[in-house]
Amino acid sequence: MTSEPCVIAIDAGTTGVRSRAVYPGGSGTSERIASYREFTQHFPQPGWVEHDPVEIWEAVKATLVEVLAQVGPVAAIGITNQRETVLAWNRRTGRPYGNAIVWQDRRTAARCDQLAAGGALAAVRAITGLVLDPYFSGSKIEWLLANRPIPVDDDLAVGTIDSWLLWNLTGGEVHATDPSNASRTMLFDIRSLAWSPEMCSLFAVPAAALPEVLPSSGRFGVTSERCGVPGGIPISGIAGDQQAALFGQACHIPGMAKNTYGTGSFVLLNVGPTCPEPAEGMLTTVAWTLADGTVAYALEGAIFVTGAAVQWLRDGLQVISSAAEIGPLMASVPDTGGVYVVPAFAGLGSPWWDPYARGTIVGITRGTTKAHLARAVVEAMTFQVRDAMEAMAAVSGVAIADLRVDGGASVMDDMLQMQSDQLGVTVRRAADQETTALGAAYLAGLAEGVWPSLDAIAAEWSSDATFAPEPDRTFTDLAHGGWVRAVARSRDWATR
Repeated sequence: MTSEPCVIAIDAGTTGVRSRAVYPGGSGTSERIASYREFTQHFPQPGWVEHDPVEIWEAVKATLVEVLAQVGPVAAIGITNQRETVLAWNRRTGRPYGNAIVWQDRRTAARCDQLAAGGALAAVRAITGLVLDPYFSGSKIEWLLANRPIPVDDDLAVGTIDSWLLWNLTGGEVHATDPSNASRTMLFDIRSLAWSPEMCSLFAVPAAALPEVLPSSGRFGVTSERCGVPGGIPISGIAGDQQAALFGQACHIPGMAKNTYGTGSFVLLNVGPTCPEPAEGMLTTVAWTLADGTVAYALEGAIFVTGAAVQWLRDGLQVISSAAEIGPLMASVPDTGGVYVVPAFAGLGSPWWDPYARGTIVGITRGTTKAHLARAVVEAMTFQVRDAMEAMAAVSGVAIADLRVDGGASVMDDMLQMQSDQLGVTVRRAADQETTALGAAYLAGLAEGVWPSLDAIAAEWSSDATFAPEPDRTFTDLAHGGWVRAVARSRDWATR
C-alpha cells in the first residue's frame, strides 16, 4: 500500500465490471491493483439481451471494496460504462423495475422501422447525431415503459448504467449522467447539450425521469457510507466506455483516432469542438465535456461483434477452449482458404446499419478446417474496422495518419498487422491496454487536480508495439472485395 493518492476507475462493461487504482505518472503500479467480476447474460428471447442491474451493482461494490482495501488515500472515483443499456428504477425504494435492456438487444427493430417510415429519421439525425436503430436507448426506454408495470410518477428514474451506479454510490442522492452517455440515448440534443423535448415526445419518455447532465470531468457527488463503501470520496468523472477509451488513448487533438477491440469494436475520431453535420453511415457523438466548458465531438463507427465472435467460437461452436487459443490457431494456416465469416449476430452497425443482417459463413469446402474458420473470424474484425474507417474518412475529409488500439483482441500481433495492411496506416497498440479505465480515471483526476492538464495526461501515454502497412495493397484489396460480397449475402436476412 502506498501513501500517494490514487484515482479509482470503475469500468462497468458488458460482461463484467472492474475496479482499478490509477496513480499519476504510473507510480505505485508495479503490481497493478484491480479487481474483476463477471455477471450473468440473460437471453429471454432470440435477439433479446438483458442484465440484472442489482447483480451489476453488487459486482461493482465488491470490486471497489477489494481495491479500497489495498490502497491509501483516494482522490476521486471515475465511472465508465457499457453505453445505451438502460433501466428504470424507483427513486424512493431504489429497486429496479426488472432487468436492464442491453445495447445489443434488438427487440425494438420494428418500432425503429415504423418511426423511419413515418419520417422521423431526419429529425433524429439532426438533433441526436444518431440513426434510428434499436442499438440506442430511446426505443428501449419506450418499450420498458409500455411493457412493464412501471408507474410514471415522481419516483420514476430512468438512466444508463453510469447513472444507476452513481445513484447507488451516492446513497440515492444524485441522479445524473454526462453528455457522452446522454448522447447515446437518442433523446439528447448534441448541439444544445440538453435533453430534447422533441425526442422525448417522439419516444414518450418523461423528461423528469431522466438524469441531470453534468460535465464528464467534474464533481458529480461523493460516496455515501449507506452504499457499503467509505463515505466522502468524490465521484468526479463519467464517460461512456468508448469515449473514455478515446480520452485514455490521449486522443485529445482533432484528427486522432482509436479503436477498441472488445465485445464489439468502436472506432472514434476526434473532430474537435464544433459539432459536424450528420454523416451517412457514421454516428456523431459527444466525446466529452470538461469543467471549464470545453466540448469535444467525435465521429464513431460502431461494430457490434468482434470479440463476441471469438466467444462464439469458444462457447457456441467449441472450436477453441479459451480465447487465448485463437491467435495460434489462426496463425497455423496462411489464409482462410476462401472462407469469410460475417458475424452479424446482432445485425450490422457502421457503415451498413442493417438490424436484419444475420451471421453468415461463405466459401466453405471439404478442405475447410477450424483453423480457417478461426482466421476468418479474425480477418472479419479487420474488415469491419476498415469499412468503418473508410466511411469516416470519406465523410469527415480528415486523413487518419495512424490508429491507436486497445481491447482484448489487440494482443494478437498478427491481427494488428492485418489491420494495418487493410487500412494502409500505422497501428499503435497502447502499452496499458485498459484505456477505458484510464480514461475514466483521467477525467476524474483532471477534475480534482491529480493531473493538472490534458498535456500532463498525454505525456503518460505510450505504445508497446507499432505495425506499419505493407506497401503493396493488391492482396488486401482483393481479400476485402470478397468480404464485401459476403456482407451482401448477410444483409436483410431476418424477417421484418
